[in-house]
Amino acid sequence: MPQRPAPLQQPKLLIYYRLRPSPPPTIPKGPHSTVFKTFSPSDLKPYNGENSMPVYLAVRGKVFDVTPGRNFYGPGGPYENFAGRDASRGLACGSFDEDMLTKDLHGPLDDLKGLGQEEMSALADWEARFMEKYLVVGKLVAEGDKQAI
Repeated sequence: MPQRPAPLQQPKLLIYYRLRPSPPPTIPKGPHSTVFKTFSPSDLKPYNGENSMPVYLAVRGKVFDVTPGRNFYGPGGPYENFAGRDASRGLACGSFDEDMLTKDLHGPLDDLKGLGQEEMSALADWEARFMEKYLVVGKLVAEGDKQAI
């Protein structure tokens, strides 16, 4: 049976436990800092969530850090085709097909020609949703564009 402190020691212990110093509070780590950057399509490609990389995607020239939504946009997610790419046409058309992605990363950016008013409206809704939820970390420019250097 454990020994109990003598009756005179109990008030001292009580005072000690009330007045003892508490450990300093720890400050939670915030999200990693991100510098606004200009991306070409080939610069953006590695940001697909693989190899511990963050997940970025572009919508109408804005590059968003969608890493908090990795379950949706990262490897194995329903929108994984858009990770590291310009997702504008696919989001506008509501399609996850590879055909919606620009094949030639060194060619011009998708000018979204051929999209109707309904698709452009859907794209504007997606862009607004991304602006509310995610950080804009850069802009997308064509390969060789002077802004990409």
